[in-house]
Amino acid sequence: MARLVRFDPFRELEALRREMEKVFDNFLAERGLEGEFVWTPPIEVKETDDRYVIRMDIPGVEKENVKIEISDNTLIVSGERKEEKEEKEANYYRREIAYGSFYRAIQLPSDINPEEIKARYENGVLTITVPKSEKAKKREIKIE
Repeated sequence: MARLVRFDPFRELEALRREMEKVFDNFLAERGLEGEFVWTPPIEVKETDDRYVIRMDIPGVEKENVKIEISDNTLIVSGERKEEKEEKEANYYRREIAYGSFYRAIQLPSDINPEEIKARYENGVLTITVPKSEKAKKREIKIE
């Protein structure tokens, strides 16, 4: 029995946007500075009433090899996952783990408090907490 699915143009546009973002990320990832391979770790960005929380999967990366910067409300996370040892004569059957440099630039809204940004790295997941400014925090207004 076939299921009738309602066409939602906004859902279709969002899916297209995500696919285009993947295409550009992959294109840019493979063309790093001076020909080096650059990979793009996956992220999730969520908003709560008082902050934005960015999570990035970067397993196998030492925290000393991660750099976090903020410039003009753009959060920039870069670093490097180093290959443990190189085997000159190894013939890989399959190789999907990316090594080398990574780079992500995440545009944040203007309502942030950059002085209070905190970062934590645990079990291969980098979590960056970006507090909203006081004027941007959701608040209830009482009716008199």
